[in-house]
Amino acid sequence: VDLKECLQSAEFISSSDGNFKILEDGSVYTTSAVSLSAEKKTFTILLKDIDEQVQKKIHVSLVAEEKKTPKARHSRDTVLKRTKRRWGPIPSVMMENSLGPFPLQIQQVQSDTAQNYTIYYSASGPGIDQDPKGLFYIERETGNIFATRAVDREEHPSFQIICFATTPDGYSPEVPLVHTIRIEDDNDNAPYFTQDVFEFSVPENSKPGVVVGKMIAEDRDEPFTLHTTLKYRIVSQNPSVTPAFSLHGDTGVISVLLPQLDREMVSRYTLLIEVRDMAGQPFGLCTTGTAVITIKDTNDNAPSFKQMQYETRVEENRVNVEILRVSVVDLDEPGSPGSAAVYEIIRGNDDQSFEITTDRSTNEGILCVVKGLDYESAKQRVLVIAVGNEAPYMLAPHSQQLSQSTSSVTVHVLDVDEGPVFKPCLLRINVKECEDVGMKIGRYVAEDPETGNSEGISYRIPPGQCNWINIDEVSGEVRTIKVLDRDVGEMRRGQCNITVLAIDRNGKTGTGTIQVCIQPGNKNYPRITKTDYIMCRDRKPICLTAQDGDESPYSTPFVYRITDRSLASTWKITRHNDNSVYLSPKGDIPFGIYEIPVSVMDNGGKVGENRVTVNVCDCVTPTECNGDTRQLAGGNVTLGIWAILAMILGSLLLLLILITICGCCGAGAMQRNVTDDCANHNLIISNTEAPGEEVMDHNIIPLQSTHDQGGYGIKTGEQQTFEMGKGRGHTLESVKGGGHQTLGSVKEGGGQPMMDTCRYSYSEWHNFTHPRLGEKVHLCRQDEEQKHSEDYLLSYNYEGKGSLAGSVGCCSDQHEEEALDFLDQLEPKFRTLAETCIKR
Repeated sequence: VDLKECLQSAEFISSSDGNFKILEDGSVYTTSAVSLSAEKKTFTILLKDIDEQVQKKIHVSLVAEEKKTPKARHSRDTVLKRTKRRWGPIPSVMMENSLGPFPLQIQQVQSDTAQNYTIYYSASGPGIDQDPKGLFYIERETGNIFATRAVDREEHPSFQIICFATTPDGYSPEVPLVHTIRIEDDNDNAPYFTQDVFEFSVPENSKPGVVVGKMIAEDRDEPFTLHTTLKYRIVSQNPSVTPAFSLHGDTGVISVLLPQLDREMVSRYTLLIEVRDMAGQPFGLCTTGTAVITIKDTNDNAPSFKQMQYETRVEENRVNVEILRVSVVDLDEPGSPGSAAVYEIIRGNDDQSFEITTDRSTNEGILCVVKGLDYESAKQRVLVIAVGNEAPYMLAPHSQQLSQSTSSVTVHVLDVDEGPVFKPCLLRINVKECEDVGMKIGRYVAEDPETGNSEGISYRIPPGQCNWINIDEVSGEVRTIKVLDRDVGEMRRGQCNITVLAIDRNGKTGTGTIQVCIQPGNKNYPRITKTDYIMCRDRKPICLTAQDGDESPYSTPFVYRITDRSLASTWKITRHNDNSVYLSPKGDIPFGIYEIPVSVMDNGGKVGENRVTVNVCDCVTPTECNGDTRQLAGGNVTLGIWAILAMILGSLLLLLILITICGCCGAGAMQRNVTDDCANHNLIISNTEAPGEEVMDHNIIPLQSTHDQGGYGIKTGEQQTFEMGKGRGHTLESVKGGGHQTLGSVKEGGGQPMMDTCRYSYSEWHNFTHPRLGEKVHLCRQDEEQKHSEDYLLSYNYEGKGSLAGSVGCCSDQHEEEALDFLDQLEPKFRTLAETCIKR
């Protein structure tokens, strides 16, 4: 390409395609293999003149050359044809740091057709450096390549130059030749260590062969040659004692050689190490380096006391005071766990009066008294102290097993004039409350430690403490100055701690403590909480409950007793629990109000008197009894309004019955047995239940023959009732103690009949029937063994599968006995009881 036609002075020539290179003479070369068979190849040549800032472009198109088909030849035409020899010299070698003389001929290149030779540029690649300007040149006429100066291989290991051969007219008949010039290495670099000083450490007493560290050296000469084959060796050891380490010559690894590395003997080693190339040959280059090896401490030396015996003194009763310092010798490294001393008192400190600690700065043991010593108890104490280290002891290979070092310390206790001492220092006194004022509850005295007695010691309680306890100044007796009551003021806590001062003749003072505990006493009487009750026809037992303000064991269980003998014969008390009992009549008693004196004794023996008022009323529920009663024969029993109405109705019925009897009997003499109709009506008007199915029982004795039984039977219709008397006959006149009499004998004695048999007053009939009915009811529930059944009015033969209301006890709803209107809404609970007792 004629470049000068485009730009006369082209200072910069470049190609848009890296596969092509343009030289200054316009020659175009490929820089790599290019295929042109597929399509046309185009690129642009860029020319620049930097001074004039001119830029030109040349477009180049390349077309693949068509291959010519060779003509067929006859075998006879085959002849040998001379082929053109291509120039190709072998690679050149130049010794590093060559001494010349320069210019130094390296190689000659020649072409058969060209006469002029030129080096245009040098190529670069892996391991190939750009040719420094002027380093190589070629003679234009001969093709000899010369080097102008020495070359350092470490900087330029090899070169590639491109040689051109041209004809005198400038034509290049030969392809440019790429020529390689390799720089032969010279051992011009000595090996060197990567660090100025190598520092290693190894524990003492390490076994031989333990790796300490590795020395590392490098060489800048050509790798994998003798110039970089290194050898290590130990030149010297400081201190120059028995060699302690070995060095591997090829790797530079340092190992332990001496089996007895002792830090206490040598704590630090310095090794001078040489490294040499040429595999350690004497003519190789060498360098020395330093390795510092520190021996680490292990606890292979047990501490030992500097003295085997110590003596010291301390005043008695001194506390938290230093009395002695002990020191030890330890060859291990100071400040390390292997030398840090740990002291221990192994004998003579059973009461823990002494304590020993370690002073970290001096490694000394500090012996202190933490509890006051008593001269009178022991004038001297002997302690045995042992010492160890924080780190566990490690036995060295050359050492023998050592026993723990100990030292004895004799402590002399100095006598000091002391104040009185209370024995014990805390006195506990238990006292019951309600004790009398001035009562002695204890004695608290102190002793002089020197004399062992209490002479000349006075006692005093400082002000501001319990104001209900005092102590005698001379004798130390403790007395009460107030009545102790746990319900008053500060005594409610039940305990008080009192500080007592004891003062001797010299004014020395000692203190002690009295702990006074007030024990609960029996100061309250038990009393029954509720004393007014109403008892209806069912004679339901009354539940009495008492309370006591005292605490156990002066409260429950309570013991109840009826103090009136006459009432005790008709009323009984049955135990319910620790504080409750049942009160019920023993038999059928008349209606009226009863004042029953009941005494209650608590567990401590105190008895409280109570009066329980029971209104035995003719009612079904307590609400029916409004408190109106009538006076009975005894003079202290009254009847209510309903009873009076019942009596009026009974009188009318009695009159009717008497008229009927008079009509039936005629004017003749009256028989001994009362007629059935008359007896039946008499039972009805005396407010007694008529016989029914619900109250019948197999224990009721039917009257088969009243005359055979010696008693009187009562019959209603076709059904007979139970007998009125058992084994004996009772008539109306028997109220006054008479024998077998008729109704007519009430007014005339001797058992003579009277004509007016049915004309009796209501009071006479009532006095006759009421005791008999009571005896009848009492006997009707006796079993075969003649034992009376408890609560007989409340038992039935059969009540069905179960009660919706559950059990009906004597104490159920006792708190509402005075207001029983709720019975109208609680029919399932009381239906059977009401239907049994109510008058039909």
